[in-house]
Amino acid sequence: MAIATNLGFPRIGAQRELKRAIEKFWSGKIEGAKLLEVCRELRAANWKLQQAAGIEHIPSNDFSMYDQVLDTSAMVGAVPKRYQWSGETVDSSTYFAMARGGKGGKSVAASTEGVSALEMTKWFDTNYHYLVPEFEVHQEFKLSSTKPVDEYLEAKALGIETRPVLLGPVSFLLLGKTWEEQIDPLSLLDRLLPVYEEVLSQLKEAGAEWVQIDEPCLVLDLTEAQREAYQQTYDRLCKKAGGLKIALATYFGHLRDNLKTAVSLPVAALHIDLVRAPEQLDEVLDQLPAETSLSVGVIDGRNIWKNDFEKSLSLIEKTINRIGSERTLIGPSCSLLHSPVDLDNETDLDVEIKQWLAYAKQKLQEIGVLTQCVNQGNESVANALAENHAAMEARRTSPKVHRQDVKERCASVTESILKRQSPYVDRYKKQVKTLGLPLFPTTTIGSFPQTNEIRKARAAYKKGELSDADYEEFLKTCIARDIKYQEEAGLDVLVHGEAERNDMVEYFGEQLEGFLATQNGWVQSYGSRCVKPPIIFGDIRRKGPMTIKWSQYAQSCTKKLMKGMLTGPVTILQWSFVRDDQPRSETCQQIGLAIRDEVQGLEASGIRIIQIDEPAVREGLPLRRADWDAYLKWAVDCFRLASAGVRDETQIHTHMCYSEFNDIIEAIAALDADVISIETSRSNMELLDAFVQYKYPNEIGPGVYDIHSPRVPTVKWMEDLLEKALDVLEPQQIWVNPDCGLKTRKWEEVEPSLKNMVEAAKSLREKVATAH
Repeated sequence: MAIATNLGFPRIGAQRELKRAIEKFWSGKIEGAKLLEVCRELRAANWKLQQAAGIEHIPSNDFSMYDQVLDTSAMVGAVPKRYQWSGETVDSSTYFAMARGGKGGKSVAASTEGVSALEMTKWFDTNYHYLVPEFEVHQEFKLSSTKPVDEYLEAKALGIETRPVLLGPVSFLLLGKTWEEQIDPLSLLDRLLPVYEEVLSQLKEAGAEWVQIDEPCLVLDLTEAQREAYQQTYDRLCKKAGGLKIALATYFGHLRDNLKTAVSLPVAALHIDLVRAPEQLDEVLDQLPAETSLSVGVIDGRNIWKNDFEKSLSLIEKTINRIGSERTLIGPSCSLLHSPVDLDNETDLDVEIKQWLAYAKQKLQEIGVLTQCVNQGNESVANALAENHAAMEARRTSPKVHRQDVKERCASVTESILKRQSPYVDRYKKQVKTLGLPLFPTTTIGSFPQTNEIRKARAAYKKGELSDADYEEFLKTCIARDIKYQEEAGLDVLVHGEAERNDMVEYFGEQLEGFLATQNGWVQSYGSRCVKPPIIFGDIRRKGPMTIKWSQYAQSCTKKLMKGMLTGPVTILQWSFVRDDQPRSETCQQIGLAIRDEVQGLEASGIRIIQIDEPAVREGLPLRRADWDAYLKWAVDCFRLASAGVRDETQIHTHMCYSEFNDIIEAIAALDADVISIETSRSNMELLDAFVQYKYPNEIGPGVYDIHSPRVPTVKWMEDLLEKALDVLEPQQIWVNPDCGLKTRKWEEVEPSLKNMVEAAKSLREKVATAH
């Protein structure tokens, strides 16, 4: 009999209970005991839901109060020295300090208050972020958290047998970074493995039959030494497991040249992603050892579309025909962490479109149906199969999905409309004359704090408790206040503050045809931060002006230059749930044309500086380098499609945060934005190294303070960073700005920080003027 399995479930709760509990704990409104109680309730609910859906291999230890990679750092005692950890069990204050900096947990000792958090980056090519482990030359590891065993026993006490989940030791090291001296993280493997052996021994003693070990790095480009590290690791762990069965999970891509390694590991089961890479099944089946089971990931763990049972059953049946049902496990492509929790909570969705969707709870049910179908026959799930077929057919033929005028406009796009009127050198001269900005012009990335007052007004408006006129008047008051502050602070290029925007992607999704906004489609981005991606279900076009009214009003409040703020096509694509019935490049092109219309509308309304944010260009890169060129070609083209239709005098900005630019610097330059703003404060201007070799010709705003921290940087701190930038860039290239939007910060942090930033820019102007 085939086994219904799952790799992980959303931890935030159907109503974001975890987010609220953690934030109350951080603010001191609840004690740690209450937070732990909420966590236990959420875990119990998740396990029972999976049990009810017929999942036999239910994961445990997939739950986290912040991030599963941080949990692994805590488990193995990889705590950097700056946190002054006692060396025993990693407690909540140390844990949250690693996540959020010195003030991460309400009980953090005063001596660690100025300590920085671990670096944060994207989890492969998802919009989930993980905290990067830090290692040093003399790194020691020790078992410092019993969480995997504790949660296994917690489920067992409820009468639920689970399969504990661990992030694999090789992937853990490869995802980390070395501190101070550069070493190969895998040189630490022999020190790390005893901790994993101890955990496996404890799980075996507790009664576990299976353990799931995730090794997602097996879908990346690996060296022979890294492949050998996998072989050595699992030869050792499987030998020490004492009969505990290991299910090795890979996901997010094709194993390709790592397949030989993956199938040679002496594990009980291998999981593969057949949503991202269905074409790998035949090759895997050809090489799979006779004693190894295969877990087929046929349900999309990263998107919200209902599974096509006909396609999935063909893959499952091929597997069973080759290796038998007793060696076949049926599950999602990856953890359901990346899916919203429950479609039943969406009470206002378009009825037709809702029948095409499945959230995490519904995906569990789909796994159950597919498993029952292959174990008991089609007749046992005949109604479910018929309903699924009808939904697939309805979506394929719906006029809501397909718009001929959009397809015709896309077909008419030519290379010529992807280019600005003149090269940057000529545009620069015109913009200097037209805009009249000083050296080191100051600006912000776009958003100002989203206060409780703003959130309450938005909620009241959505509930119908606030009229259109009253809400508009409220937003105008917010914009006028933000502009008044910026003028007082001495900023050179102002923004309207984005009080009207709930999210930089969802806001635009609500105003574009082909998009669907949800009530409860929340997914975790990092820690307690949740986002609600819009759903792209059909061909896209702009319904009408989206930002022009607010930019025009803002410009009327000041004589200073006002910057129009838009989100770029690649970021809107990346941060949405994207339709899976056409290439992503085609969907992105449609978005690019819609944004192009808005850019031209802003210019026509008198806005002379327009920022098109593209923080997701880097994260959209395929996991394999061989696939990069094709992606970067269409990603760059879509940005240029959105931005290139303006006059030379109109200055186009773009913003990219927390990205490694070195390996895609030519693509960044190909965007041909007049100004690019990037994160450099957390990395102490290290990211500017990318611009040393390439000699980037356009203007750059290297972020001079970290907006993810409550810390207020001093004038000297920012001056020092700007002087480092001058080692790499010419004075006329440099803009002065924060490293990201200020939406999540408080005004008491923002006001002094921006005033210090303006002072730093003024000081630098004086120094440069004196030097010349």
